[in-house]
Amino acid sequence: MRELLEFIVKTIVDAPDKVVITEETSETGVTFKLQVADEDKGRVIGKQGRIVEAMRTLLRVKAAKLGTRATLQIL
Repeated sequence: MRELLEFIVKTIVDAPDKVVITEETSETGVTFKLQVADEDKGRVIGKQGRIVEAMRTLLRVKAAKLGTRATLQIL
């Protein structure tokens, strides 16, 4: 799942070297925390949050196939 998220985000942003993804596992599932450059936050979120919601949907589908849950936070 991390590779999928990393591929999508690095394709969208202007500074792919500043993309940092941390992964935390708990009983409820996996939480991905995404950090990007300040000027790229708008690109990742998208108009009215559409891009970030699409990424969250893809993560939930991938996690469901693996039998777990996944969430995405943008820091």
